[in-house]
Amino acid sequence: MKVLHVVPSFHPAYSYGGPIRSTFELCRNAVELGGDVRVLTTDADGLDRVLDVNKKEEVEFPEGFRVRYCSRRQRHSVSPTMMRLLPTYMRWADVVHLTGVYNFPTFPTIFLARSLNKPLIWSPRGALQRWEGSSRIGLKAVWDFLWYHTADRVELTMHVTSEQERREVSARFPKLRMAMIPNGVDVPADLNRVERNGELRMLFIGRLDPKKGIEALLKACSLVDSELPWRLAIAGWGPPEYVSQLKEQIHALGLGGRVKMLGAVLSEQKKGLFECSDVAVVPSYTENFGIVVAEALAHGVPVIASKGTPWSRLEEMRCGLWVDNDPQSLADAIRSISAMPLEDMGRRGREWMQNEFSWRSVTNQMLALYHQSARRYRSR
Repeated sequence: MKVLHVVPSFHPAYSYGGPIRSTFELCRNAVELGGDVRVLTTDADGLDRVLDVNKKEEVEFPEGFRVRYCSRRQRHSVSPTMMRLLPTYMRWADVVHLTGVYNFPTFPTIFLARSLNKPLIWSPRGALQRWEGSSRIGLKAVWDFLWYHTADRVELTMHVTSEQERREVSARFPKLRMAMIPNGVDVPADLNRVERNGELRMLFIGRLDPKKGIEALLKACSLVDSELPWRLAIAGWGPPEYVSQLKEQIHALGLGGRVKMLGAVLSEQKKGLFECSDVAVVPSYTENFGIVVAEALAHGVPVIASKGTPWSRLEEMRCGLWVDNDPQSLADAIRSISAMPLEDMGRRGREWMQNEFSWRSVTNQMLALYHQSARRYRSR
């Protein structure tokens, strides 16, 4: 099975958050399971940065797949080189897997899938979900109308990562065929957890963006400030102006002594941060999956997640709380979880991730979807 991933950005462009890691792991595991994988992408790593990578030829990754990085010329993913190469790469593939929605590669990939008769798997990664703070609603509505009525003659399957995402996308685009396959997570073989020192060590980790609910978390922390000993670490990237707003709010709420902004944390540093945390808090207004929830649980860290995330089973599996993300509800959750058996909760969460969210299991499901799409195309 020859699979082409068309993505606006790729590893190591982690300024774009969880989808970068998810696509990388999907490629790596597909190769291990016998797939032939290529990636066509740009060198974008945010609006102001590009990756220091070879842009003249394919890069052979040690994991066994090949990546062609193309120079980004405008915005996040406008690349004439990518458009020039796209027809050749798509002719090579048995199945094309497109990631992202409001990006430059979207329409060319749909048009070519239609003209070259290629089955298309499309992962919106939450882009089609809405919340009250969603930006550029009018422009996105026009974009959605155009692709929805362009893709009606394409062998297209929309890949969603949770039932919550499926419901929201189905309500807006009822004619789409959909497949629900979650993201996977790496479960570390060993952990070196640092024992709690009396304070509740809370962690927010992820992209710094208004939809993540960080302001509500800071207000919640101010409500419990004098009631119990706590600290909050905030790790992740974000636009400089938004990071400045968060720092101003921390100062205005008088939380400077308890809240620390760490910036970007990756790889072993990220593992160490989980090992030094008692609870991860994910107060997002909307998430299609919320990979940080799975990552925290894989590291034995219980989670407080908002009802904007699809993690209602946290309470069923007894490894966290699923709550509204207004400040009062978050404050109540912080008070409650501080008195819970966090070590036992972390162990149960880690076992849950091992049993249901391994990358090998997820990739097998995705490969089955690729084969199913190819068979459906051939029969048609």
